This record gives sequence, C-alpha cells and structure tokens, in this order.
Amino acid sequence: MRGLLCALLIGLAPMLAYAAERPDWAFPVTDKVQPPLPADEQPHTVPGSDKSYTRKQIDDLFNPPDWYPDMHPSMPQIVAHGEGTTVRACGSCHLPTGTGHDESAYVAGLPVGYFVRQLADWKSGDRKYGGIMVALAKAATEAEIKDAANYFAAVKPRPWIRVAETDSVPKSFIGPGNKRLVHPAGGTEPMGNRIIEVPENEEDVVYRDPRTGFVAYVPKGSIAKGEALVTAGGGKTVACGSCHGATLQGMTVQGMGDVPAIAGRHPNYIVRQLWNIQNGDRGGASAAPMRPVVEKLSKDDKLAIAPFVASRMP
Repeated sequence: MRGLLCALLIGLAPMLAYAAERPDWAFPVTDKVQPPLPADEQPHTVPGSDKSYTRKQIDDLFNPPDWYPDMHPSMPQIVAHGEGTTVRACGSCHLPTGTGHDESAYVAGLPVGYFVRQLADWKSGDRKYGGIMVALAKAATEAEIKDAANYFAAVKPRPWIRVAETDSVPKSFIGPGNKRLVHPAGGTEPMGNRIIEVPENEEDVVYRDPRTGFVAYVPKGSIAKGEALVTAGGGKTVACGSCHGATLQGMTVQGMGDVPAIAGRHPNYIVRQLWNIQNGDRGGASAAPMRPVVEKLSKDDKLAIAPFVASRMP
C-alpha cells in the first residue's frame, strides 16, 4: 500500500507543480473587501452623446447603455438586450463595439464560423473555464448565437490596448464584475512578474463607455522577449504567424478554417487562453491545433507573448 501511495504521489507531483504555475493575476476575481464608494443615483452623461443613464441602468446586464449608436452596426436583440431572463446582452460585457474589458474578451471582427464554434464548445463542455459563458451558451438558441456572430464579425476592430513596460504600477483592486481598477487610495507597487491592465479612463469602463480602452503594464523587456517567441518560436513553439497571419490579424488555413486575429487583444485574455489550452480547460476542435504549440510554454513565456501580441495593430 505504501508503495502504491508513493507511486501515486510521484505521479501527481508534476501535475501539482504545474498547477502551481497558474498565473492568478490573469484570472481576476472580485475582491471580498471593496474600497468605500459614494452613493451614485444621479443620471450620468458622457461627451458627444445625447444619452443619460443612472448607474443602476448602466449595470443592467439586459439593457446595457449604448452611448454612441453610430460607432457600430444596428444591434440584434441578443447583443442589445439578451433574451430577458438567462441570456444577458452580449454588449453588457463585450460592449456594442466588441472591444470588451480586461475580464472579458475582445470579439470585434471574429469570423462567424469561429465564433459559433466557441459557443458550441462551451455548450458541449469542451471549454470549461468561464462559468458565465457556459451558462449562456447552453441557454442561447442557435439563431441567437448566429445573430451575435454575424454582428460582431461586422464590427471593425480598432486599437484598444496600450502596452507599457515599467518597473512599478499603480495600486489596484478587483472591483464588481471582476474589473481591475486603480485603487482610490493611490500609491504604486513593484511591477513583478505579471500583467496589470487598468482603464485609461476609469469612468469610461465603469459607465461602459467605448471611447477609451486600457493600459497594460508589463515587465521591462517583455515585448522583445515576446517578439522572439511569436515570430520564431524560440525553440519552444512555432511562429504564431503561420496560422494567425503575418500581422496576427487572422487568416484562413486549409484544414482549420478561419483562424482568429489575436493582434491588439487584451494581454491577460491571451494568457488565460494559453493557460486553459495547456491545462485542458479549453478543448474542442479549435483548441486542438494549439495544444502542441503551447505544450512547452512556461509562465514567463506566456508573460512575454501576451504583451507583444497585445501591442500589435488589431
């Protein structure tokens, strides 16, 4: 029995060591203790928009604000309002512009077929991470998913992330909805080996205003290290451009179909996907070609790849 137990522990050791490499900074979870915030019940406005919304309306996941209707095509019901009970509006997390926030995903310009496959993978259980998306994928109809896919495919991608190499970062916290925000008390802290992504303008994010995006603070030297891995593989992987295109803006690959753009996406999202594919939380046909690509990547490799990819033009 002791020999069997030792064998089991030895077998588990690599898995436990591997699990310890999870980059928790890339998986934001709302802090249990939040900074005190003043009462906020008055209507809010933003420059250049004739709309006004209260904070309660802004946080309504079935009726998110649409400050600038001219910035995007006409939204289908599923994007603008969801279906009213279980499936929230796609625009509440991903914004009507599809650029999303640090805790969600940048979906503007995704190919229709790829978008539909991801929802199918969540529905089947092949994609395990992202409890909200699992529930939404299972509740949404095929027609609703197709409407959302067609809509976001028609939204033009635009610059949204500014990558800044630094030794120190503003102190931050994870607010409601898993949003990382600069701490109101101020101050800085060492950068460390992580990516800290915060809004360029906090009110824009809190009010779901799609005018300004995010700054991603990364360790110095990250972009150059990432470029070496992304363009040549660095002996650990293959050049990302072989499937995602020379500019990382996506392309069609024989036998794989439409491969999505990754340029200009949220770097923490990129890290989450590399991690999820590597540890099996993201499976399915779309993830299968990526498994050998990510197999040898360390946490530091992911920390380099993501800033370089995020710094490219979407």
